[in-house]
Amino acid sequence: MLLKSLLSLSLGTFALGMAEFSMMGILPDVAATLHISIAQGGHFIAAYAIGVCCGAWLLVLSYRLPPKTILLSLSVLIAFGNLLASIALGYNTLLVARFISGLPHGAYFGIGSIVATKLAPPGRSAQAVAMMIAGMTVANLLGVPVGTWLSLHLSWRLVFALVAVVAIVLIFTLQRFIPQMERLPDTGILGQFRFLKSAAPWLILAATTFGNGGIFCWFSYIRPLLTQVSGFNGNQVSLLMVLAGAGMVAGNWCGGRLADRYTPGQVAASLQGLAAVSLLLIFVCSSVGWLSATLMCVCTFCLFAVSAPQQLLLLRFSPGGALLGAASVQMAFNLGNAIGSYSGGVAISHQWGYQYPALLGVPLTLIGCACLLWFHHRYESQGRAI
Repeated sequence: MLLKSLLSLSLGTFALGMAEFSMMGILPDVAATLHISIAQGGHFIAAYAIGVCCGAWLLVLSYRLPPKTILLSLSVLIAFGNLLASIALGYNTLLVARFISGLPHGAYFGIGSIVATKLAPPGRSAQAVAMMIAGMTVANLLGVPVGTWLSLHLSWRLVFALVAVVAIVLIFTLQRFIPQMERLPDTGILGQFRFLKSAAPWLILAATTFGNGGIFCWFSYIRPLLTQVSGFNGNQVSLLMVLAGAGMVAGNWCGGRLADRYTPGQVAASLQGLAAVSLLLIFVCSSVGWLSATLMCVCTFCLFAVSAPQQLLLLRFSPGGALLGAASVQMAFNLGNAIGSYSGGVAISHQWGYQYPALLGVPLTLIGCACLLWFHHRYESQGRAI
């Protein structure tokens, strides 16, 4: 029953992952259909990310509801937002649809993390969270390449329609396999914010924002980089997205196990440092096709290897506000995505070249690494709590 429950949760992250990351692969096709520039198309990535940041606050208002009820409500919103995106006829409509699609993202990860840790055996909390997040990595391994293929050969609208179908299936699986759980302790609305008085959660959130922002400077425009700088053709992009997804799957698997074995903050700091080095090498070596593809896998490995450690850290350092704390990681993650996609778009709009977003990502990722090192030194290494 535990495995079925975690797989049900991971189906939701699969839908969210496909909704979020497919845009990177289909961005040129969407821009061409709507007669906008690729830099303007990056606004659809930012709109989703802003929706995530806003939607996480839904958990603050729903803290009195049972976890299963929250999950089912969010699944309905996933289906609605992506169905709207599939029929959007213009730039503004799709922008609104992407915002709505992002609303359930952070909230789902937040409540899903809490459910996963409650279901997990002692000492395996990070691995349970990693299994829930695994749906998103599988989305990048399989769903995003399928979406890219559909966009190239049929229509990008089918990508969002497919996500809506997955969300409908999700509703039924959650209803069947997620057990009823008691509501979390009622600390009141103000009590949920009390943990933010400490520096610890802010360091984790800053690390997540800047670390992911740095990677998304590059990853938001991965397709034009691969085709126009690294020398790959459009048909090879789908296979390359599979390789990127494989890096995410491996990173998520390793990150969960390392976080259960070592201190999560130290693990995440090391991985963000590796990501910074990889981004710098991408800037220098992106014209070499095989090296660009290899470094892409390293970066996507790091992107998801830090997910479970950071999610677990916020749960540990948000007493009385677990719902908001768990969702805050996704708020920070997607705020970083918005900052990254915007910053990368600035480089492209100034015609610096598609390799320059990776260079802009290096200092952002290093800031994230520094925040995690500070957190580890001040809290983890001394066993301090907030």
